[in-house]
Amino acid sequence: MTSRVPVLLSTSSVFPERTAAAFQLAAALGYDGVEVMVWTDAVSQDAGALQGLARHYGVPVLSVHAPCLLVTQRVWSPDPWERLRRAAELADTLEAPTVVVHPPFSWQRDYARSFADGLDAVAGRFGGLRLAVENMYPVRMAGRQFVPYVPGWDPTEAGYPSYTLDLSHCAASHTDSRAMADRMGAGLAHVHLGDGTGEGRDEHLVPGRGNQPCAELLRSLAGRGFTGSVAVEVTTRGARSRAVREADLRESLAFARAHLTAPSPLNA
Repeated sequence: MTSRVPVLLSTSSVFPERTAAAFQLAAALGYDGVEVMVWTDAVSQDAGALQGLARHYGVPVLSVHAPCLLVTQRVWSPDPWERLRRAAELADTLEAPTVVVHPPFSWQRDYARSFADGLDAVAGRFGGLRLAVENMYPVRMAGRQFVPYVPGWDPTEAGYPSYTLDLSHCAASHTDSRAMADRMGAGLAHVHLGDGTGEGRDEHLVPGRGNQPCAELLRSLAGRGFTGSVAVEVTTRGARSRAVREADLRESLAFARAHLTAPSPLNA
């Protein structure tokens, strides 16, 4: 039985396997849908190919992650606005209601200067699409800390209509995900479910293997009036075999379903 909140498998969770493998695993394990991370895999950029996979495996694409990573700065175009527009067009074609986007990097000065207005303009072009800005984290290297985002790693400080709450990023920023959800308020549109230990890097552990209050956050969503989806975004690149990867993704799905259907503490 699926929960009221759809649980998606992020294609990033199967890396180094490619996009098509995420659809196969999502169907085999019983996920409600897929989040497509747009990256250098040509399939992740191709609406027709993604529609074919969704039909073949019977799992819809319900969110699209725009190519915002350092390694995807040349996907589609070096222009961040063009990348965001293309991601929105892809989501619109796939009838996915959410696009995940990161805050601008500090060196993207022009993009950063018009980021809020530009988000509104792109969202207005695609009625009903939520461009959900994701919380990030400070980077710690050689005992020093710096923030590579403008105006910062916490998008609630600038304020946007929609947000993606990433629990692994909360761990890396030493933030309680429930407090971050409180700050996001009614703008909370999407959740990236993972975990972390707060040891200074972004870990994307299977939920329950770190120190974030993953279970409590999931149980609170109903009381928050949450109407979005939860995407499992965990790292399995160290899995010794496909069977180990499948076990981690099965455990993550079971964790999400168990706590999304549990009573909400905000409604108790």
